This record gives sequence, C-alpha cells and structure tokens, in this order.
Amino acid sequence: MHKSSVPLVVCVTPDREVRESLVRRLDDLGAVLMCDDIGELRAMLVGAEPVPRVSPEKVSFGDLVVDAVQHEVAWRGHPLELTRLEHRLLAHLASPPVEVWPYERLFAAVWDSAYLGDSSILHSAVKRLRQKLRALDDGPVVETVRGIGYRLRHAMA
Repeated sequence: MHKSSVPLVVCVTPDREVRESLVRRLDDLGAVLMCDDIGELRAMLVGAEPVPRVSPEKVSFGDLVVDAVQHEVAWRGHPLELTRLEHRLLAHLASPPVEVWPYERLFAAVWDSAYLGDSSILHSAVKRLRQKLRALDDGPVVETVRGIGYRLRHAMA
C-alpha cells in the first residue's frame, strides 16, 4: 500500500463562513473534506443516506396542529407556547405516519447532527415537552419505547 504524505482535513459544520475561512487558511496544505453535518459525512464515506433535515410544514395529530412555517402550535384552537426545540421535536413526533422514532433518527432530525450515544439532551427536551403537553385537557402524550425511542399517542380516556 502506498503511503501518502498529504494530510486529509475533515471539517464538519453547518456554518458556511467557518468552512470558507478554513479553506483559505489551509490553502495548499492538502485534501480538505467539508460537510454540513455528521450524517452528510457518513454518506460521503460509507454511502449511507443522510437523514433529511426538512421539518414538516404543518402537521395535525387529532386536535393538535403544529405549523412550522408560522412557528405556532395549537391545541383545540388555543396556542401552546413551545421553544424552538420543543416545536421541532413535536413536529417530528406528530408527522405521519406516527410511529416510534428511534433515538438516533429523532436526534438527527431535531438537532441536525449525529446521535453519539448520550441521550441526556434528548431526554431533557422530551421531559420539558411532556410537562407542557400534560397541562392540556386530554392532550397527546409522548410515550417512551424502552431502549428504542419515543412516539406520540393520544391520551387514554
């Protein structure tokens, strides 16, 4: 096998300015691989398909309506105050077909990055979202599927 003395630099950041600055600084150093996120890097290296980062524009789950364009969430016509992160999380959980979202896929979709095994940030976001949903009369419930991920379901009457 031929050994190369040309270094390979990998830059993973969604910030275009950072990538452009790095290219200028590393000019003539060697090969530079640039990508937006870990999913895109994985796709380049092993041919895996990256997780789409597009949030659904508007989804309904029973009486719950999540509008990504207007950044509004309503339960039975009444607004529900959520953070940007809680809004994205709920939008994905409520997107048809409503199914179990594995931790890795949910993390990639909501945070636009790869799941590296530490689920604490995801669990914290789900905990805050659950508190807000509990305040709703017969509101939807974020259910844990142990060892796999989360899914949205209707409250049991």
